[in-house]
Amino acid sequence: MSRIISEIAILQSNTLTVILKIFGAGFMTSYATSSAKAEMSELRRLKNLLPPELQSWVTVEGTTEVNPPLVRCEEIGKDQVEIQIDLVKWDALAMDQRNLLFWHEVARVQNDTIPKDGWEMAALAIGLGGAVGELWVQDGLLLVLAMALCGVSGWRLYQKNNGEKQVKELTSADEKAIALATRFGYSLPNAYKSLGSALKTLIETTPSKRQRSKYEARLSALKRGANKAKGKSKSLDDNDY
Repeated sequence: MSRIISEIAILQSNTLTVILKIFGAGFMTSYATSSAKAEMSELRRLKNLLPPELQSWVTVEGTTEVNPPLVRCEEIGKDQVEIQIDLVKWDALAMDQRNLLFWHEVARVQNDTIPKDGWEMAALAIGLGGAVGELWVQDGLLLVLAMALCGVSGWRLYQKNNGEKQVKELTSADEKAIALATRFGYSLPNAYKSLGSALKTLIETTPSKRQRSKYEARLSALKRGANKAKGKSKSLDDNDY
């Protein structure tokens, strides 16, 4: 009798385990489906935030890279640009913060300042290899040409990676992002406030000191722009009386 009771208990335990596994699998499947739907909905929403003139050649996709940047632009073909978003990090931001950061990337597309895969590194390698080779064979003309190639490609790389130039491009994109926000119905103060809040959040959550310094430079420039806009608005109000 005790053996029968024991077997019944084991059977009940196994049945409960199976039920829990089925329930757990169903829950995970439901959660994954819900998450995927939410991500697709967010991507469609962002697509609608593109100015009409960009919608035919700019796409918005979630990135699948390991530890990617929050949001970035990339050329994926001739006259085709993709805005890539880390939807996991993106979800932690408020809606207005997302909008302004998204319009910042849109502004970079409009300003034609998105990073491009250039020829500079390959040219620099060829030039250095050629220079070493010509030192060996002692051909003066080819040595001069190789050194010239090194100089041109090196200068181009310096320009592309110049921190001051990068910050200037980023702050210019922030100014245009503010203009885009007002085009989509934001008041000027709210546009500045939303982008400033987003930059503060990125400063607090970014471990890279170099990247933080860029966000800080953008925030300082944004504050100057907000104060300038505020002063201009006050001046206009005073002239109304």
